[in-house]
Amino acid sequence: MIVSVFMILGASKVTAQNYELGKVTIAELEEKSNPKDTAAPAAILFKKGRTFFTYTEGKGIISNNVYEFRIKIYKKEGLSWANQEVSYYVGYDNLNDDTVNFSNAATYNLENGKIIKTKLASEGNFKNKINKYWNQASITLPNVKVGSVLEFKYVLKSENIVRLPDFDFQYDIPVNYFEYQTEIPEFFIYKSLLVGNLKVETKAEVVLSSQVFAVGYKQINSFYSSKDIPALNDEKFVDNISNYKGSIQNELEKERYPEKPAVNYTKTWEGVATSIYKSKDFGDELKQKDYFSEDLKKITQTTESKKERLNLIFKFVQNRMNWNGQRSYFVDKGVKKAYEEKSGNIAEINFILISMLKNAGIETDPVLVSTVENGVPVFPNRTVFNYVIGAAEIDGERILLDATNKFTEPNILPLNVLNWRGRLIKQDGSSQEIDLIPKNASKDSYTIIASINPVLGELEGKLRIKKTDYEALRFRQINATVNENSYLEKLENDLGNIEITDYKIENKNVNFSKPVQEEFNFKAKNAYDFIGGKIYLRPILFFTDLTNPFKQEKRQMPIYFGFPGQDTYNVFLDIPDGFVVESLPKPMKMVTENRDVTYTMNMISEERKIHIQVVKEINKYIFASDEYNMLKDFFQNMVASQNEKIVLKRI
Repeated sequence: MIVSVFMILGASKVTAQNYELGKVTIAELEEKSNPKDTAAPAAILFKKGRTFFTYTEGKGIISNNVYEFRIKIYKKEGLSWANQEVSYYVGYDNLNDDTVNFSNAATYNLENGKIIKTKLASEGNFKNKINKYWNQASITLPNVKVGSVLEFKYVLKSENIVRLPDFDFQYDIPVNYFEYQTEIPEFFIYKSLLVGNLKVETKAEVVLSSQVFAVGYKQINSFYSSKDIPALNDEKFVDNISNYKGSIQNELEKERYPEKPAVNYTKTWEGVATSIYKSKDFGDELKQKDYFSEDLKKITQTTESKKERLNLIFKFVQNRMNWNGQRSYFVDKGVKKAYEEKSGNIAEINFILISMLKNAGIETDPVLVSTVENGVPVFPNRTVFNYVIGAAEIDGERILLDATNKFTEPNILPLNVLNWRGRLIKQDGSSQEIDLIPKNASKDSYTIIASINPVLGELEGKLRIKKTDYEALRFRQINATVNENSYLEKLENDLGNIEITDYKIENKNVNFSKPVQEEFNFKAKNAYDFIGGKIYLRPILFFTDLTNPFKQEKRQMPIYFGFPGQDTYNVFLDIPDGFVVESLPKPMKMVTENRDVTYTMNMISEERKIHIQVVKEINKYIFASDEYNMLKDFFQNMVASQNEKIVLKRI
């Protein structure tokens, strides 16, 4: 799995400490840097949380989630912590909206040896609508400067007691101390999970409740605490940093009121699939077909081949429909209206595709997905997904489809959809996991035919580049709106300030099933060194990796590459007149366990030419953090290999 998930078990004592809002000290204000992380721009001096339940006539049971923060600002980069935002859910079908309210917000500064407190005025408190499902409460604390200490409190209330709000205790700044207490009535049994790999002290006890739900009931008080939580710093090659930050999550397993049968909330994925399919904004929308029937006849009348029909229908929907930027596996305005308006959310566009394929005789089902930015599904419930694609099956081959992106193809999904596994669901309620990561490597191929002009000190020649599958998709997306002159200017700079002429490109905006192919002539100065009558140059020229991308001593998070990939470089180099080969870099072959990463360099010299071939393969899309040192050493050896010089000497 991408996240480390551990059951919170056992109990251990935590020494109680007194952390109260309004008790800022001169020592805290005078502190110039965090003792455990002197580079930190700010630190959370403490975060306290408490979750408890109350009963309100007419509303029922409500979860109350109280959070208190004290934050120290050390550097100007930490001033952004003056802005606090909390999102809350307002899209329930049968519950009242969640609410969030800030209080006790103040900034503390030290002026002439005295603590000056500036309270938040009402104009610094905002509430905004994000979309039909989410609102956001925010505050901007006043008079914040380097050296300030900030405090605030907020309460999130919700009638949704099936999933309690996650309690995060790791951020991109250090946390000196946190504590979190849950007070759970004995009627509710929750599954608690600790996300991340940090040690947390826990204790639990059963006590009589002071709340009035029923006469003489008990509750389970659980207490979680830790200190000196390191900042979770952004690292290269990471999918979603939120997958790895320390967090406590609680999901309702069972409800057991006295003299009533127990209600089991522990859902299987099949249960989730059934409940989603039965929703009117899901299953009912997939059944509609009258709105496209005439168009479908025209599309399919020319062929009986299912593969050809699939491609024709896919292109029709992709070209007709325009994504409105909203992600969901439920429709918003409905497929019929979306079809008429030629615009819709993710569900509407892909439901149109799925329905058309089904009515064309191609077995197709929806696949629920959590995108990279949404995180990895942990609990089986309806809220962990935010996206839906289609899965067709023809002659035993499964073909994954997403028509919301203008550059995708069958079996080529948007890059943010490549997130572990999806859940294929059928109308009968059955479901199965679907691996979203492609098995085949996407390829970048570079062919260079070049000659050296020692008189002018130049290298000139022709370069051909071919990109397939996800490499081609990424290229198309990045450069969709970039004009050719701007692109070539950047390319010339990226390749060491070469000069490009006679540029040609194929399949950038058409024929997305085919590779993107570029071809151009080039001239390069400073592509080699001329010292003491000898020419020294690197084997793959301006494509040489000069530094190791993995420089950290330690790695906190897994290393994410997105999809398997292969880079191939073929260099055909003419030896200039009056020179011969003195030495060539030695061949290199490196292969890790299970061939997860491979690297080869070979070269031969025949007559007046040198042929160099370098192939790098990354055959696994994600590596665990404990594989970091292996990758670091591998890439270091690869960089050293690429930087060995070809040496030519005068005859």
